[in-house]
This record gives sequence, C-alpha cells and structure tokens, in this order.
Amino acid sequence: MPSPRDGPYLSPILPAPAGSWGESSWNNQTIPPSLVQNDINIYSLTVDSKVSSRFAHTVVTSRVVNKGSAVQEATFQMELPKKAFITNFSMIIDGVTYPGNIKEKAAAQEQYSAAVARGESAGLVRATGRKTEQFQVAVSVAPAAKVTFELVYEELLARHLGVYELLLKIQPQQLVKHLQMDIHIFEPQGISFLETESTFMTNELAEALTISQNKTKAHIRFKPTLSQQQKSPEQQETVLDGNFIVRYDVNRTVTGGSIQIENGYFVHYFAPEGLSAIPKNVIFVIDTSGSMRGRKIQQTREALIKILGDLGSRDQFNLVSFSGEATQWKKGLLPASAENVEEAKSYAAKIHAQGGTNINDAMLMAVQLLERANREELLPARSVTLIILLTDGDPTVGETNPSKIQKNVREAIDGQHSLFCLGFGFDVSYAFLEKMALENGGLARRIYEDSDSALQLEDFYQEVANPLLRLVAFEYPSNAVEAVTQDNFRLFFKGSELVVAGKLRDQSPDVLSAKVRGQLHMENVTFVMESRVAEQEAEFLSPKYIFHSFMERLWAYLTIQQLLAQTVSASDAEKKALEARALSLSLNYSFVTPLTSMVITKPEGQEQSQVAEKPVENGGCGHSSFQFHSVGDRTSRLTGGSSVDPVFSHRRGWKGQAQGFEKMSYLPPRLGPPGPLQPTRFSHPFSRITLDRVLPEVLSVPDETSHDMDSRIIGTARPETIPVVPARIQAPSVILPLPGQSVDQLCVDLKHSQGPVKLLSDPGQGVEVTGHYEREKARFSWIEVTFKHPPLQVRASLEHIVVIRNRQSSAYKWKETLYSTVYPLGAVPSKPLACAESPVCSLSPSPSAETGFHLICECAPGEPEGSPEKLPVS
Repeated sequence: MPSPRDGPYLSPILPAPAGSWGESSWNNQTIPPSLVQNDINIYSLTVDSKVSSRFAHTVVTSRVVNKGSAVQEATFQMELPKKAFITNFSMIIDGVTYPGNIKEKAAAQEQYSAAVARGESAGLVRATGRKTEQFQVAVSVAPAAKVTFELVYEELLARHLGVYELLLKIQPQQLVKHLQMDIHIFEPQGISFLETESTFMTNELAEALTISQNKTKAHIRFKPTLSQQQKSPEQQETVLDGNFIVRYDVNRTVTGGSIQIENGYFVHYFAPEGLSAIPKNVIFVIDTSGSMRGRKIQQTREALIKILGDLGSRDQFNLVSFSGEATQWKKGLLPASAENVEEAKSYAAKIHAQGGTNINDAMLMAVQLLERANREELLPARSVTLIILLTDGDPTVGETNPSKIQKNVREAIDGQHSLFCLGFGFDVSYAFLEKMALENGGLARRIYEDSDSALQLEDFYQEVANPLLRLVAFEYPSNAVEAVTQDNFRLFFKGSELVVAGKLRDQSPDVLSAKVRGQLHMENVTFVMESRVAEQEAEFLSPKYIFHSFMERLWAYLTIQQLLAQTVSASDAEKKALEARALSLSLNYSFVTPLTSMVITKPEGQEQSQVAEKPVENGGCGHSSFQFHSVGDRTSRLTGGSSVDPVFSHRRGWKGQAQGFEKMSYLPPRLGPPGPLQPTRFSHPFSRITLDRVLPEVLSVPDETSHDMDSRIIGTARPETIPVVPARIQAPSVILPLPGQSVDQLCVDLKHSQGPVKLLSDPGQGVEVTGHYEREKARFSWIEVTFKHPPLQVRASLEHIVVIRNRQSSAYKWKETLYSTVYPLGAVPSKPLACAESPVCSLSPSPSAETGFHLICECAPGEPEGSPEKLPVS
C-alpha cells in the first residue's frame, strides 16, 4: 500500500473476522491475501464529486453484502483532504437509516464521558497523511444482510503553483462489480487547462476513463469493469491502488478577477496575470543542530543549493545558520549575482549538524540584518522582505520559552517583514511555529521527513518566490454587501489566488462593483470589476453541476477556516469570541470542524455510538488526525507514571497527561515496529508481542554536541485512546512509532531529570514497559518489559539481557543473536550468548507451539555483520 502521505485514500470497506477490527487503520498496509475474509463483498462503490466554482462537494457511497453464514464486521474507511469538512455520514442497514448528528464538541464529549464512566470502553481512531485525514466506522453485518455507507464532505480547492487539484486515493482491496467515479467541474470563467493523473493506470484501465469538456464544463468518468480491475486474468486481485488526481485552471481576464453570485451570496476570485515579480530581500534561517544530522541536513543542503539558484537577479539575500549559537554568512544583504549565488552554494554545501537549538537568537539576527539594511537604505524601494525559518526541533539553548520567543520575534519584526516557518519532521512544535508565522504575516508548513524532503522545500519556496502585489485590499459598496470574509492581504504570490466571499444585502444594486487596490514594484494599481447579479444567478441554474446553495456553503466554509486561523494568534478573550462565531456557523451548516463532533448511531446491540472529531495540526511530536471515540467493549487503561507526559500524535493518536488513557480492546496488544496485522484469535494472550529495533537507538549515546537530540524508543502503544489535555511544548521526547508501514509515532515527554520512567502500562492485558532515563547522557540505560500472563520480565541493557521467569533469572551477554523460545511453564536457554553494544530485541510467536514465543536479540544496524546464532530453548 502506498504511504498515507500520498493523497486522499479510498478504502471504503475492509472485511474483518467476527469480533475483530479488520485491517488496522493505523497499520496502513494491505491485508495479506491469507487474512482477507471474502464473506463481506463490496458490490457497489461510487464517488460523485461536483466542483462548482472551485468548491467541491463529494459523496462517497459504498454498498456491501455479507455472503457468509455468520455475522461479519465491515469497516468503512475513507481518507479525505485535511482542509475538507465532513457534512454528513449515514448507514442504511435493513432499510433503517442510522445518521450522523453534528453537535458541539462539549455535548458530544459529555455523552462519550458518560459511557466511559459506566465502564464501557472508549476508543480513538486517527489516521492521516500529508494532505489527508482518515474517517473510519465499523459495523457488524448479519448473514445475507446489506449495508449502504454514505459519506459527504466539502472543500474549497486552493490554487497552488497555477493549478487547482482534486485528489482521491482508490484502494478497494477487492474487485468491485460496480465501481464508478464521476467528477463534474463547472467554472464560469472557462476552463483553460485540464489533466488527470493516476499512479495505477494501465492500458486496460485507460479505456475505462473518459473525459468530456467544453468551455466552462468538464466531466471525468472512471468506470472500470471487473476484468479491467484485475492485475491479470489469472489473479483475482485488484490493480486499483493509488492516487487519482484531477488538475485544472481557469481563464483570467485583464481585471485579474471574477465575481460570481448565487442565491444571495457572492465570491470574488482574484489572480491577475502578466504582472512582474517584486524584488525581494530574503533571509534563510537554517537549523544546523545535532538533530538535523544525517539525511535531514543532506536534504536541506540540496534544497538550499537549488533555491539559491532560483533567486532573481534583482533579489538580495543572506544566510543565518544556527545550533547553540547563530551565525550569519555575510555581514549584510548581498545582491543575487551569479558570483554571490555560487559562493553561497559553496557555503551551503558545507553546513553540518551539531549542537543545540537557539531559535531566538537566530530569528533576532535575521531581523537585525533586514533592519540594518533598511537604515542604510540598502533595500530597494517597495521591495518585499521575507524571513524563511527551517527547524526540526524545539528551542533548547538560550531563550527556550516558546511564548517569550514569539513575543521577541513579534516585537522585532513589528509588522515590517513576513515570516514563513518550516517545521522539518515531527519533533518540532508545529503550533509554536504556526503562531509565530501567523503573527508576522506569513504561514507555517510541515516538511515531512521522507525521500522527497528536498523537493518539498523547493516546492514551498516556489510558492513564495515571486511576490506580485503588496498590501492588497478589496473594496465593495457598503450598501451592497455584508458579512464579508478577509479582504486585506499582505502579499499576493504568482500561481496563487485570493478569495473573498460575502452576502448580498436585501436591497443590493443590480450590479455589484468591486475595486482591488495593491502595490506593484514601482506604482500603485487598482483593478475595477463589475458583475450583474441577474446574469450571474442564471449561470448557476444547471442542477447537473450545482448542488443547492453551494455559494452560501462556500462562504460559511471560508469564514470558519479564517476564524479558526485567527484563533491561533488571538488573545484569550478574542479567541473565545472567534470560536463562538465559528461554532455557530459549524452547527448551522453541519460541518465537522475542530469545534464540533459527529455522533454516529448504530443498531441496538452494537456499540451504541461513535464520536468523530475534526483534527488539527498540533505541537509536540507531531500532528493529530481524524478522531473517533467509540463506545462499547470492556475497558483497559494506558497510563504513564508520574514522570512522563504521553503524547501520541505524529499521524494518528492521542495527547494528554499520564493520568490515564481509555482505549478499545479490538486488537491484541502490540509493542513493536512495522509488521503485518495478525488475526485477533490467539490461544495465548501474548502469542504475538514484538519489541523490535528497540535497543540500538535507546541505548546508544548521542554525540555530546547533539544536545537537542531525542532518545528514541521504537515500540508500540495501542492507538485507540482519547485526548485528555493539550500537549505542551517540552523536551526531550521518547518516540514510539506505531505498527505498520508508516512513520506514526507515540511521543512521551520526560519531565523529571532522570530515573525510572513508566512508558506504557496496560493492566487489562497485563503488560508494562519501564525504562531508566539518564538525562545528562540523553539515553536509557535499560528497558524492562513485564508480562503478567505468563509471569515474565525481560530487562535489556548495554551489557546484557536478564530474563526472569518463575522467580528464576538468567543473564545473557550480547553476541550477534540471542534466540530464545519461552513457554508458559518456563524455559532456560541452552547456553549464554555475547553481543556488541546497541542490541536489537524482538518477541514473536513460536512456530512450534501455540502458547510460546521467541525472544530474538541482534546487533544494531551498522555493526559488523555475521551469521546470527540461534539458540533453542528447552
């Protein structure tokens, strides 16, 4: 299965054995053929997306039948764009519709908490990629019964680098008799460019794709037959596995914009063409702390060299690198001449990573460079000043209080420059960067730590590389409009688009006029346009392409998004007022936003409800994702001791203090790295438990100069948990990635200086993980896993492994491999082993006994290789 970072993901039904959860949504990998239960059959899967004037309304409908003789569990799973709002979800079971009801989050949480208090279990499902969030619902299906799932969501397509993009990831995981996608696009300005792209297209599938287009409308239909879906005539597996993307752009007029009106609301799109770029003065602020070591700093060098080569001849620039201290490349701004650019590239090619993270001093140095150039009249008149910060961690040196850093930067910039913050990976607090950027006229972006990180950096720079207008203001007659969204913008960049929406007053004129004022490099400019209300209303009468009152919903969507963005940098009093307005609109228009939740009812006898919540980007170790609280099964508890603050975020997860985290019991407890999901029916409760690749990173000593490097534990906490309190910005963190082919992580913030730390506790399943943390050395000296059933304790340190069974302890020295099969009645290895430092341990089921498991320990990657010795256990 492709990485969830790739795009929206459509896997509407995942069949599962009765009493299990089906494919793990946090695993993000295809179910092995041997595990697929074919009793749940998808006989129809349709996607209908209507894009009207950039606003997309998408309906996903999946129909399934249980062909088996026993009750089966079917899971509806869909990845939708992060910027989208779910507006409706329903299930039709035996002719009865079970709808989703959108409520204020507090009301939904009250219902949820009451169920927890009654001893019912609570679960949280979150899964997301770079651009997507995952929605998932499971329901039991009786033999021969049919279920229809329908999910509706809406989004405003933003223009990036000159195109609008609609993405769907298709992955039904089985052949579907009736599979059809219909995408209707209507753009009154006229469609100037249209293309489709997919990662799975074959010659046979290409015949199932049809595209029809005229001046203002387009229809894309994808309707493959069963044979076209097959990988080959001999295989009954589907080839549909990947992205389906539609990209397009519209015609532009000399006025640079278009005012469109429908049902008493208007939207004004503005993206003038043919303007020359304004010269810019840019300071690149690059984190070179120890945590950037390896691929991060290599990719940063590659991207920076490419970006420097793209500077315009009229631009000026400088570089500030920082670790424990901040260093400027040159004393002042330099013209982007060929000679200076080549010298800067040579400098960039030599930057290396070591030391701590002093964000405060680096940011103030960057501002001082611009201010000094301004005082010395070295900035071209009416040019644009930008600061681009790239960092991968929280501040650890100098001023480390995030609020004080934000205040210092805000006061230093004083509205004169635009700040763009790039957070590399998930050890950085995105909330900290986002607030700092929004307070200073810019934006924040997460750079995903992957093979294409350099390309992500380059793409972001291209978005801000060509400023075309400064101080853009939209003006409308006060007697004509009201409730207008944001109408002032600091900068307009080439390839983007500014959007303003509002209501028409009851007695508005027959012609709506507008002026857009802005500053070019050497002059002011005003764009004037008019729109006849009656003519515009007539444009949107075709029911084939338009869903009811779409422009009013577009206005509400845009207003909510902007109100939520304003809360990031607002004071407490302002934040409450902004959230109140956003909440009212969310409820009125049935949007699942960060302020609302959807309560999904189920048939009697099943889990009585699930609560779906809209995720937001968070600080700490990563970002949250689409949340699902489900009420039903027994309760077990995931806790941390007094010295930890668990934060499960990255791509999916939970946040909160160590007081406790409720979770579901669908999956067997797993502690370990990526691996295939196994069925939940085991003859022994711990017949599959893995601790793989733990010790090499946990016990290895980071370079002494890498003060801000996090110790890393690779293990797993079950992902079905719920948030208790928001995470705080603090370090260091222990990283526990989730199982599956993903980079999902659970993050534990260590509060106390050192000592034993309870990392994971699940009394219901009888497992506990403890570690001894040495803060000065930024490492764990030992990790201990304790099982109650059977009683077993495994402690691994740099020197040896100690296994305690039936009050008898055995110590094993590290060699290359320790292979130990442990049975419930106890076992002793036939001979001790020795191994070098930084071992790797795993526990996995024994192939020779239903109730046993293997303990396997190896040297870390990079140590001398050899033939692993495996020791049988009596």
